[in-house]
Amino acid sequence: QVQLVESGGGLVQPGGSLRLSCAASGIIFSVYNMGWYRQDPGKQRELVASITSGGSTNYADSVKGRFTISRDNAKSTVYLQMNSLKPEDTAVYYCNADVTILTRYNYWGQGTQVTVSS
Repeated sequence: QVQLVESGGGLVQPGGSLRLSCAASGIIFSVYNMGWYRQDPGKQRELVASITSGGSTNYADSVKGRFTISRDNAKSTVYLQMNSLKPEDTAVYYCNADVTILTRYNYWGQGTQVTVSS
């Protein structure tokens, strides 16, 4: 059974930092491309950051220079370090695992709430 379990969300003041973690089980983590997405109520889910199985990273323009995605294959965990948080970063953050090997395998976590407010 595949599970992606996010943690680390919470309430933080503008300018603060949070680190999200996503622990994966039931998959061969090292072959998966991993991503963090976020969604506000009434809005579409958007890609925040991604990291390939080879370690290449990609970021949304809105978070470049503030967020850092990383992975630890030994722990089957992907992280999102979020610095200089802004109120507009408030959303539910979701972890995603994706790989295509003959067929596409794509999994989502349950999400973790991040609220940036004074």
